[in-house]
Amino acid sequence: MPSTVRSHYGQIIEYIPDRLYLASYTSTPGPDTYFPYHDKQPSRRSPSKRSSRAIDGPEPVAKDQNPPCYFSVDDTLLYNAFHHDFGPLHIGHLYRFAVQFHDILGAPENKARPVVFYSKADPRSRANAACLLACYMVLIQSWAPHLALAPIAQADPPMMPFRDAGYSQADYGITVQDVVYGVWRAKEEGFCALPQFDLEEYERYERVDQGDFNWLTPDFLAFASPQHTPVAPIAKSSPLYATLPTTLDQVDAHPTLPQPFKNVLTHFAERQIGLVVRLNSELYSPSYFTALGIEHLDMIFDDGTCPPLTTVRKFITLAHETITVKKKGIAVHCKAGLGRTGCLIGAYLIYRYGFTANEIIAFMRFMRPGMVVGPQQHWLHLNQGTFRKWWEREQFEIDMRAQIESEIKAKLAAAPSTPTKATQKFRLNSAQVATPPNGSQNRRAPLGEVDNERNSLGVQEDCLPAPTPGQPRKGSRSGNDRHHPYGRNTGSYGSSEEATEVKRETEMISIHRQSVHGESEDEEWNVRVRTTRKSSRSPARSEARSVSQTTTTIYSAIDNDSSNDIENIGSGRPKTPGSMKSGSGSQTIGMKVRGSPKRADSLMGDKARAGVRKASGRVGSVSLTAATRKASGL
Repeated sequence: MPSTVRSHYGQIIEYIPDRLYLASYTSTPGPDTYFPYHDKQPSRRSPSKRSSRAIDGPEPVAKDQNPPCYFSVDDTLLYNAFHHDFGPLHIGHLYRFAVQFHDILGAPENKARPVVFYSKADPRSRANAACLLACYMVLIQSWAPHLALAPIAQADPPMMPFRDAGYSQADYGITVQDVVYGVWRAKEEGFCALPQFDLEEYERYERVDQGDFNWLTPDFLAFASPQHTPVAPIAKSSPLYATLPTTLDQVDAHPTLPQPFKNVLTHFAERQIGLVVRLNSELYSPSYFTALGIEHLDMIFDDGTCPPLTTVRKFITLAHETITVKKKGIAVHCKAGLGRTGCLIGAYLIYRYGFTANEIIAFMRFMRPGMVVGPQQHWLHLNQGTFRKWWEREQFEIDMRAQIESEIKAKLAAAPSTPTKATQKFRLNSAQVATPPNGSQNRRAPLGEVDNERNSLGVQEDCLPAPTPGQPRKGSRSGNDRHHPYGRNTGSYGSSEEATEVKRETEMISIHRQSVHGESEDEEWNVRVRTTRKSSRSPARSEARSVSQTTTTIYSAIDNDSSNDIENIGSGRPKTPGSMKSGSGSQTIGMKVRGSPKRADSLMGDKARAGVRKASGRVGSVSLTAATRKASGL
């Protein structure tokens, strides 16, 4: 467990026992400086003795041991501040620190000596030194971030947070912990690979006179706006279009382009930049990029402000397509390449990789100091959840789409190529064929697609969800014409027109039944008389006979009608309700209709004289001769 000791010389934090220490001194340490961890042998150490030593104070250095090796980077690795910002030190500083530290550790004279990395005692120097050492442990020694931060947690006073590069009062802080976790997350995603890091290229192009740009990730480059006239796009019909460079040699030989702009164009063409996004007002002509085959897009918003979410969404869509589909990089710039640039790039990295706002701000400043300024820090913090939800929603939609497509393919593979009659119809008995329940209806979608034929409630309601079962639904029709939401028969009739139609169909069924069995008018009259007498003697028997004969009439009426609903048949009720004559008179199921013997006799007489018989037919579609139509009044 690392420990911390304070003395009148400064504070010393143990990172690796007997090997590496972090310290801060009010004056430069030397060979005679007391070192509290140097006098005890490892075998004699215990937590209790170490704690008592920290309380009692340092003990003199033993004369038979070498003093520790002290080194500092306060005067060699300098942070170039924009205003009141003071850190964190960037990746180039870390690389130089690692080189110097490895040289010290590998020196023969330091093989048995502890190494103390120290800084000045002011809070800014202490924060930069602690952050640099913790990032070194994470990136190069592959420590877990909590292990690299554990020794620093004991610092007293705590490490000062880093502030932004703006000129306003700092109201948002980035801690050493944010930097360490941001760097660690970036390493896990493959953004920080120090073995492939080009220090010379980094330190060259970060300079204003050489282009002022930095790679943040392998896909994103942030840079300051080039400046050159003219600033308008150059049309192909313009004489200036012929002066646009289209190769790297022409870029280098161009007489009017400034050197920073030439470096930008050359580097972008060599490193496969596919899209340049400009966020500030025009300071150069985009035709210099398009002439080299690099797409250019303006997404301008005011300096010091935050972009609208519609702009962020558009940028994320274009960036994701460029990275994943076109396999090219993206260069983003505003005037300085710090504030507005950091907003959009940071939003994408949160969206795609799940960084927190503090982690991505800290990491971007580690790669390019000064990024994300003022209220833009709060904007990233407030919207980080929204950016993550965008990614989660898109991944959910992609997964659902893939699942639906796989299910459709599986069903198509399992289904027969040519549908058979067995899959379309089934027989109730040997004499009847009916369609399956709801066979003529489209299956409702989860959101309730409405079948316009069954629910024709007007154009305004074409896209409404299907009504919930059991819930009444008002429409533009009258009360008598209202139907059940799912089109089922209710067994009752609400208008006189329907009753008239029922009576008419009842008479036609009676005629049809007589024509099938070939009964004369005398036989029909005798049957009615006999049935009436029997029903008066035995009501129960008559009722049973009535139901039986009525059922037979129903089945004979729908024998060849395959369009009847099986649900209505199962309930003893035809799809087209009508009255059926029974042996007990003109008794029907659910409706009592008075017969007209005189009219029936007239019809039967005409039918017999015409000599026409119909063996079978549908209800309501009985074929009649001219004489029959005339007699029935049709």
